[in-house]
Amino acid sequence: MSPRRPRDDRAPSQVDVAQLAGVSTQTVSRVMSGQDNVRPDTAKRVLAAVEELGYRVHAAAASLASGRTRVLGVIVVSTDRYSSAALGVGIQQAAAANGYTVTTAAVADHASAESFLEAFDRLERQGAEGIILGVPVELESPAMKTRTERTPATRSERTSLDENAPLAVDQRAIARLAVEHLLDLGHETVWHVSGDDYWTETQQRSEAWEQTLRDRGIAPPPVIPGDWTPESGYRAGRTIAAIPEVTAVFVSSDEMAFGLIRALHEAGRSVPEDVSVVSVDDIALAAYASPALTTVRQPFEAMGRAAALRLIAQIEGHEALGEVPSTDPQLIVRSSTAPPRARR
Repeated sequence: MSPRRPRDDRAPSQVDVAQLAGVSTQTVSRVMSGQDNVRPDTAKRVLAAVEELGYRVHAAAASLASGRTRVLGVIVVSTDRYSSAALGVGIQQAAAANGYTVTTAAVADHASAESFLEAFDRLERQGAEGIILGVPVELESPAMKTRTERTPATRSERTSLDENAPLAVDQRAIARLAVEHLLDLGHETVWHVSGDDYWTETQQRSEAWEQTLRDRGIAPPPVIPGDWTPESGYRAGRTIAAIPEVTAVFVSSDEMAFGLIRALHEAGRSVPEDVSVVSVDDIALAAYASPALTTVRQPFEAMGRAAALRLIAQIEGHEALGEVPSTDPQLIVRSSTAPPRARR
C-alpha cells in the first residue's frame, strides 16, 4: 500500500511526512529541529517528503515539542533615529536566515536602569532564548549580570558584554575624520552640533572634536547642543547663521544636518559656499539632500547581523556564523563641503 497523503482540504501534518518518508514521527521531529542524530540518507528522505507535501512547522507546536522558541529579544530605546531602524533590519535578516523570529522591547529615552531590567525580564517571559542589548548606556550591574547568566545576551555593537570587546565603531575616529576633513580644506576652526548628552556616542564625538582642534593648536568654540532630531538641527542652524565667522560645522547626525541646512538657507547662508557641513551616519537620504551631504558612514545593518549571529552562536553552542564586519567608519565626501571663500 502506498503512503497515505493528506486530503486537499487540510494542511499536511508531521504524521503525513513520516508516512511518506517511511520513518517515525520522532525522526521527523529530530530532522525538523536540526538534531544531528539522524542518518544522512534518512534526513534526505524526510526533507524530500517535507518539500513534496509543502509541510510547514507550526511554531507553537514546535516550541512545545522541543522546548525551544527560536525567538531573539531586542532591547532598544524608543526612537525614530535611522540608526536604530537600520540595526533592526540587520538583526531581522540574520534571525530569519537562521530560523529565528525577533521580538522587541522599547524603553523610553533617558529611561532608568530599572526600566532596562524590566524590559529584559519581559522578553524572557515572552520566551526569548537570547537578548540583544541595543541600548546606549552601560548595564554592568550585578542585577544585569544575574540575568545574562541565565539568558544569553550580547550588545548590538560588541562581541560580548565586555566593555573592551573588539566589535565597536570608534566614535572618536568618526569625529576625527569629520574635523580633519574640514581643517584640511582650509577652515580655521570647526563648530560642533552635538547629539543628546545621554548617549555615549555624543560624549565620545564631542571629546574627539575638541581634542582634534587642540592638536592643531585651535581653541574649540562652544558646543551647540542638539538631541538627534531635525528640529534641534534647525535650532542650531539659526544659532550658526547668526555668527558670521562660522565657515565649517561638524553635526553629529544626518537628521540634524538636514534641519541645520534648512535654517542656514532661510538666513541666506549657502552650503557649502558660506558654511561647510559634515554629519554622521550616511542615511539613504544623505546622497539626495541639496546639497548632497558629506558624512561619516557607520555599518549599522552589518552590526545588527553580526549581533544576531553572535547571539545565535551563544544559544546553540557553536562558533559565530559569518564574517565579522568591518567597523571602520568611512568618510563619504559629497557636495556639502568646500574650501572657505578665502581659499577659493
